Amino acid sequence: MCRLCNPKTPELPCPTRRDFMKASAVAGAAATTSLAMGGAVSAQETSAGTLPEGLGQPGRRILIKGGAVLSMDDKVGNFAAGDVLIEGTKIVEVGANIDAGDAVVVDAAGKIVMPGFVDTHHHQFETALRSQLADGILINDGRPGNESNYYETILQKFSMVYRPEDVYINELFGSIAQLDAGVTTVMDVSQIHHSPEHSDAAIEGLRDAGRRSVFGYFEGWGDRAKYPQDAARIKQQYFSSDDQLMTMVMGGEIYLPGYEESWKIGRELGLPIALHVVGTFGMQETFDKLGADGMFGSDNIFIHMTGMSENGWKYAADAGAHISLAVPIEMHMRHGTPPIQQAIDLGMSTSLSTDVECTMTADFFTQMRSLVTLQRMFVNEKALAGQDYPDLMPSIDAIKMATLGGAEGLKLDGKIGSLTPGKEADILLLDAEAINVAPLNNVPGAVVTLMERNNVDTVFVAGQVKKWKGELLGFDVKRLRQELESSRDYLFEAAGIERNLFA
Repeated sequence: MCRLCNPKTPELPCPTRRDFMKASAVAGAAATTSLAMGGAVSAQETSAGTLPEGLGQPGRRILIKGGAVLSMDDKVGNFAAGDVLIEGTKIVEVGANIDAGDAVVVDAAGKIVMPGFVDTHHHQFETALRSQLADGILINDGRPGNESNYYETILQKFSMVYRPEDVYINELFGSIAQLDAGVTTVMDVSQIHHSPEHSDAAIEGLRDAGRRSVFGYFEGWGDRAKYPQDAARIKQQYFSSDDQLMTMVMGGEIYLPGYEESWKIGRELGLPIALHVVGTFGMQETFDKLGADGMFGSDNIFIHMTGMSENGWKYAADAGAHISLAVPIEMHMRHGTPPIQQAIDLGMSTSLSTDVECTMTADFFTQMRSLVTLQRMFVNEKALAGQDYPDLMPSIDAIKMATLGGAEGLKLDGKIGSLTPGKEADILLLDAEAINVAPLNNVPGAVVTLMERNNVDTVFVAGQVKKWKGELLGFDVKRLRQELESSRDYLFEAAGIERNLFA
């Protein structure tokens, strides 16, 4: 049951069927007919009908067999044709020609098998506002073309009118959309905590998507906002165990008055502390002072890090802080030049993030390509000018930032980020025989320079199939889209903003 289930209309099934795999395993694809709209056979049902017999049954091991295995673990290595064995939620073996007895076999021939992508910064509550600010920048610079901007339009108008039900559907739909694109883990930066009910709705939306999520507890506004004090209640109620798909991060924005209390509470609760660090907002002086005062630690996640001083970078590096880059957004919205080379030169743990879908897509192929091409542009420019230049970024380094780097930043690298025995089975099968990729000649190069979200064939999270042969399983996507559209309509009306499809 989820927030969208209505006891008054029991004939409408739950649109987030978390028992989908169980039903399919017991009764086959026919058990899922309630998910189809108007009784028609859906693509989802068709896909579920091809699930190998026994997949999803408790106690049955899964053998992903014959794919090009990109493990992201030097000790494990890579395999041109390899296997991955899953038992329960975990990977138990990676190698060539694994003998797994009665394990359910998933044929991965023609597929690239790799870890799921990890997004370390995504404002999912804005899903209903997709493309609304496609041409927008961060703040108003006084020019007519930038009158609609992120700070004034999205944060000061739209975000102020969200109800808990809007938060829920935005979080849920944003989550499953990224799951469809192979992003198995997210840190959701939900700056929408106008009340404890808003916080609960955000957490429920993340939970009902069934993927690995890090709940970022950031600010809210209004008389009923309890940030940051409600952090203790939230952690105790939802995050008392480390053995679950969801964990928690504390938001600690240094451009807000009273951020010191947020940092204090976060560290008392043992939570990582994440914050946007953007020169556009004049943060350099505050950031440098915090660094000089020894306030940085390995528990810090610094998002963007644009426009910071050499001293600020040194303080962050010396403390072992993590850097989350949102390269397309940083280029597009005037955050400043993405500091890719600074992070590389200082040897810092670095990840990729998608930021805001009101302006840019949240798929990771866009993130990786942007990272690689921008870094190489700067290097090539130096080379052509006859200057000393750093190494060109190879595709494998972009994949590392998109997987293991993100896991490191979220303190989950002991669980995810690579295909390592003992880690959780968050695994992608990418179609390398698709028309935009075949023939396969280089695995990292194909992933970074050729692939798109439609190449994501199959997705596992903690050993559970979430997408199979190109179709999400367990979600009534049509109904959820209608709920999101209803939320969108309310938000525009409540914010007093006209929805103009051709503005």
